[in-house]
Amino acid sequence: MSDLDALESALTASIDAASDEAGLEAIRVSALGKKGQISELLKGLGKMSPEERRTEGPRLNGLRDRIAERLGARREALAEAATAARLAAETVDVSLPVRQSPIERGRIHPISQVIDEIVAIYSDMGFSVAEGPDIETDYYNFTALNFPEGHPAREMHDTFFLKPDEKGERKVLRTHTSPVQIRTMEAQKPPIRIIIPGKTYRQDSDATHSPMFHQLEGLVVDTTTNIANMKWVLTEFCKAFFEVPSVKMRFRPSFFPFTEPSLEVDIQCDRSGSEIRFGEGSDWMEILGCGMVHPNVLRGVGLDPDVYQGFAWGMGIDRIAMLKYGMPDLRAFFDADVRWNEHYGFRPLDLPTLFGGLSA
Repeated sequence: MSDLDALESALTASIDAASDEAGLEAIRVSALGKKGQISELLKGLGKMSPEERRTEGPRLNGLRDRIAERLGARREALAEAATAARLAAETVDVSLPVRQSPIERGRIHPISQVIDEIVAIYSDMGFSVAEGPDIETDYYNFTALNFPEGHPAREMHDTFFLKPDEKGERKVLRTHTSPVQIRTMEAQKPPIRIIIPGKTYRQDSDATHSPMFHQLEGLVVDTTTNIANMKWVLTEFCKAFFEVPSVKMRFRPSFFPFTEPSLEVDIQCDRSGSEIRFGEGSDWMEILGCGMVHPNVLRGVGLDPDVYQGFAWGMGIDRIAMLKYGMPDLRAFFDADVRWNEHYGFRPLDLPTLFGGLSA
């Protein structure tokens, strides 16, 4: 084997053994650099005779070209290996599910959902939504609603009283949404058809009571309003809300200062299974209170009770949400537990409608 063949074999073996581009570059410099082995041999061509140059020139140039080609091929192979190693280290398991967008992942709180359901039902009956302040005066919360002085509901064990203001008046956190009825009748002439969803406050807390809870009240005032109208409105609401074709309701005499006569309403249900089913069975469950607006309340807002009469009703939004969707503890509504809301919550774009379904 000639010296050039031995040199080519040695360089080829070194190139093939190079493990990274830095090592490969060192081999290139030692072979083809200005002072490299092949470069030095090429410099010697000038000292040869013409006959020797015709023989050695092609051999040296061929060796240079083959080593350069070998270096290029090895450089490409090392680059591909480096890319493959990086891809293996930074691999993404495409079989994992794609993370949901905020719209798909978010959930509507059941209270917001149920309020939307209620509004959809009553809007179809021609009702509008009315609102009022959470902090009320004694007049709107009690006096205008025919609560006499000394009534038990005025006591501290039921009502959150605020500190007296500069006039010595103690405002309260409203104990019901009924003050909005008074404010509406003062600002609007009959006919009136409103519902009032909102927050209310009472000093009570257990599995079925909360110091802050949500209540719905409704009010109808007109010249021909009667109890039959009230029964129809409440029956149609229960059928639509609980999504049953028919339901039996039982009206029992009761007492509320702002209505006369006053009634409590029981709804037919079946408690025999693991869940309460409405519209069937032989059990009864109290669900709301109602009655004809007391003449004193009408007089207080400047309406003649001999001309106008009305009916009103009220129910706990949290409670009917628990009944419809099987939630066992009211306190969980206000715990801000994301897991609870993911389980019981509703998708943001599934708005309740009568034609599309309330709880789809």
